[in-house]
Amino acid sequence: AGMICALATGYLKDNSRVKQDTVMGIVFSGLFALGLVMFVKVESDQHLLHILFGNMLGVSWSDLAETAVIAVPTIAIMLALRRDFLLVAFDAAHARAIGLPVLWLNVGLLMLLALTIVAALKAVGIILVVAMLIAPGAIGFLTTRRFDVMLVVAVAVATVSSVIGTILSYHLDGATGPCIVVVQAGFFLAALGLNLRRAARRATAA
Repeated sequence: AGMICALATGYLKDNSRVKQDTVMGIVFSGLFALGLVMFVKVESDQHLLHILFGNMLGVSWSDLAETAVIAVPTIAIMLALRRDFLLVAFDAAHARAIGLPVLWLNVGLLMLLALTIVAALKAVGIILVVAMLIAPGAIGFLTTRRFDVMLVVAVAVATVSSVIGTILSYHLDGATGPCIVVVQAGFFLAALGLNLRRAARRATAA
């Protein structure tokens, strides 16, 4: 289903005038709704709340091994092709001119995104995984202009947020996934405040 979502997004983006983020929202939401319909009609031992919000404290060693099998190759490919992905994302015409396979890089990036979502589903659920994907990258984007540094900041924020959110959920007796997202939201607001402050200083200096 994750691969179907990625391939359908890439196809619709290349064969329609709809922007990629809009296509992703439509395809992702449509498959999500289909999954909920199937969940109601098909008997399963899964709890709906665990599907929606995950069950981080109930993750088993087999789940961790499954996540590692998906995450390690995904990280390796992302690091190896990060410059090509960056160029395709921001200047596809230039990437095509120098001979990069733009179509395959776009599809490959979407497939890596789908694999990342699949790897995180059991821990954080289908709803919170979107926030956990977006927030660290947005914080990195607000913090620095260098792509390599953005990657480091995003990984660091995700890791620190997970640790703080887990400890916070223990003391508050709350759900772990939402606590992590709340911490990430706090980091985002702090990064946004610093970014606005820097912009104000540059405007004053000019």
